[in-house]
Order: sequence, then C-alpha cells, then structure tokens
Amino acid sequence: MSTQTFHLPDVGEGLTEAEIVQWRVAPGDAVAVNDVLVEIETAKSLVELPSPFAGTVGELLAAEGDTVTVGAPVITIAGATEAQDASAGLSAHGEPAAAPEPDPAGAVLVGYGTGAGATSRRKRPAERTETVRASVGVVAKPPVRKLARDLGVTLADVAPSGPAGEVTREDVVRQAEQASVFRNIATPEAPTVREHTIPVAHVAPPAPALSPGREEAIPVKGVRKATASGMVRSAYTAPHVSVWTDVDATRTMELVKRLKASPDFADIKVSPLLIMARAVIWAVRRTPLIGAAWIDKEDGSAEIRVRNYVNLGIAAATPRGLLVPNIKDAQDLNMRELARALEKLTLTARDGKTSPADQQGGTVTITNIGVFGMDAGTPIINPGESGIVAMGTIRQKPWVVDGEVRPRFVTTVSGSFDHRVIDGDGMSRFIADVASILEEPALLLD
Repeated sequence: MSTQTFHLPDVGEGLTEAEIVQWRVAPGDAVAVNDVLVEIETAKSLVELPSPFAGTVGELLAAEGDTVTVGAPVITIAGATEAQDASAGLSAHGEPAAAPEPDPAGAVLVGYGTGAGATSRRKRPAERTETVRASVGVVAKPPVRKLARDLGVTLADVAPSGPAGEVTREDVVRQAEQASVFRNIATPEAPTVREHTIPVAHVAPPAPALSPGREEAIPVKGVRKATASGMVRSAYTAPHVSVWTDVDATRTMELVKRLKASPDFADIKVSPLLIMARAVIWAVRRTPLIGAAWIDKEDGSAEIRVRNYVNLGIAAATPRGLLVPNIKDAQDLNMRELARALEKLTLTARDGKTSPADQQGGTVTITNIGVFGMDAGTPIINPGESGIVAMGTIRQKPWVVDGEVRPRFVTTVSGSFDHRVIDGDGMSRFIADVASILEEPALLLD
C-alpha cells in the first residue's frame, strides 16, 4: 500500500492534451477500482476516466477547466492497491495494461464509464444534498440533469413522465425541441453587452485590452479548437468549388409520409434526411471520385485514393459544438437499417457520447442546414474527404408542372468539392443525381 499518482493517459485517439471538465471525486473520498475519477474533454469527445487503484483520494493536481497534456499527473491516491488483473485497463502511470479476463459483473472499457457490477464509492456531502433536494423538488437522475444543462433546459419547466414522477431523458429532449420551435416567436430584448469576441490563433498585432462589462473572451479549446483547426486546414488546402440546384421534392415528402405510416418503420424516426442519405449513397456509386481522398506522400508526390465504400458523415450541431460522426459502410444498409443508423447517430451526438472512432474515416458528408430554415449554403469540406452536400429546407413554392404553376415541395441541394480531385462535370453530375432521387425516389429501386 502506498500513495500512487495517476497520469493523464492517451485514451486511444492519439490526443496530446485534454481539458478537465468535472471531477467526480474530492480529497478524502474512498474509491474502488473502476470508479470514475474525472470527466475530460478531448478534441473529439467527452471521456470518463476510471481509477486503476483502490484507496483514498489525496490531492487533485489539476482544476476543472485546466488543459492538461498527456502524461501529466492529475490525481494522487493514498493507500492505493492496484487491481491484480488490471481490470481498470490502465497501469499506475496511466499506460495501457494487459487485457483483463472477462468480468461476469460487466466488462469495463477505459473512457466509457464503469460496469454495472463496479463497486460504488460513498457519496460526498454535496451529492447527498443534491439527492435530498431532488426528492423534494424535481426528481431526475444525474445523466438527465447533465443533458438538461447541455441543452439549456430548466428542469422545473419540464413535465415529468417517469413512473415515479421523475423527469426522463425523453422529457428533456421534448422540452428542448419545443423551445427550439418557439424560440423566434417573441422578439428578445436587446442584450446589455453590445459586442463579444472569440479569439483565434493568428499572426496579428496584439489584441486591444478587454473592456470588462462590455466584452467577453471565450477560450478556444476542446471541440471548438479542433473544428477551427480542421476547417482552416481544409479551406486553405483544398480548392473549394460549390454548385447547387433547386429540386421538386414532392415525391420525397410523399414517400416519407408512407414510411412513417408503415409498420416496418413504426419504431424508427423517418425524415427527408433518410431519402437524402440514400440519394447520396446512390450518386457516389455513379461518381466514385466524390468519395475519394487526396493523399500527399512523403516523397513530395500525391495520389488520389478512390474508396469503394461509403462511410456517410452527418454534420451534427451538439451542445459541445460541431461533430461529424459517420455511418460505416452505409452502402450495405437497406432503408430500415439506414434509418435506424441515422437515429442512433443523432441521439448519440445529442447526448455528447459520440466516440472518436465514429468520427474517423468518413468519405462524404451531408449537412442538413434545412433544419435551421436555410435554403442553401457553401459548406467547407470535412478534412480527409473531397465532397460535402447541403440539404436546404423543404417548403411549398410555386412550381411549373406540365405547363401549369402548382404548389410543390421544393428544396435546394448544394455541395462543395475539392477541385484537385473532382472536375466540374463530376461534381455537377453528382449533384444532379442526388436531385434526381429526391425528385423521383423510385429510381432507388433500380
């Protein structure tokens, strides 16, 4: 038994640093092997780090909000005994340990929380206070409370639907969606702060001194830092070209309505994004360079790598920022399987649980700007890809059909492409193919 120091590990995504988001323990707490010590935010995900030791928490060596480099000490544990089977998955210094034997109580993966059978640590006074407060006020589990904070939902405003009168995850999501619908109905008051700045790293004269009360500075880190770096790299490396076209999507809306009424899709959310995803997959097969990648080689030469599969990325706006998880081998999924994959991707991203692996290896991306009421855009290509497609809002407009003006559901399909990989005819043919499927989904039966 001794005092051990736990060092920030590389949680399997090649990170160099991470931010301390929330300590789950305090000095003096008793911890068991696999108890969650701290929640960190890397460039791509929120990760819970479990303890490789059993003992008593000594000192927290980093504060919440600090950015810590991999290998730096973060916490000490007194009277520490390390699990003999390395069930925590980490050695005393945060390095990967030998794989543990299967645990009948529930296997544990580093960074994904503890298993059902893991020993629970004693509650701190603050946690006990929170439990009492919840019993006389709003009843909700800690993950639901965190989701409410992330989505900006006040729990007291949520109507509970749980069997014991508790607020459920679905209640919070429903409240957030309703708030989004009605957000723009009332005209908000003018903010008291007229300006705020988001500093970015660039070569420029020193920024003027901050004016407290009139300006605020938001540190660039975590997902925002990774997004900014990737977008700058993409915009200044790949020569972007954008094209777009208007589409009569009336038959797409009719198909969505039929699928929603079908018993086969009764338990799955169906939206026009499903038909858009199928259209993109179909169109990539006809123009494979859309899913290709430009590769700069070490000898100074370059190659275009054509990928004969579709890892379909979906740009998702989450409380943590922009994430682009992708559906692996989407070309092998039928309509129901694709709908299920889209639903899972959306819910996982909304909960902030998208893993780094789900954000790597994409081949082409869809950004659904229509959910924000936008008609079209010129999106920036996701790094490592050569094309991104934007789906605009679908609304009724006058449209000429057989020489007559009729109300039809119309949308705009736009896209940006890496001109090093794709020429104008290829990108135009691809967008035209996507548009043709939205106009006549029956072509997917071909």
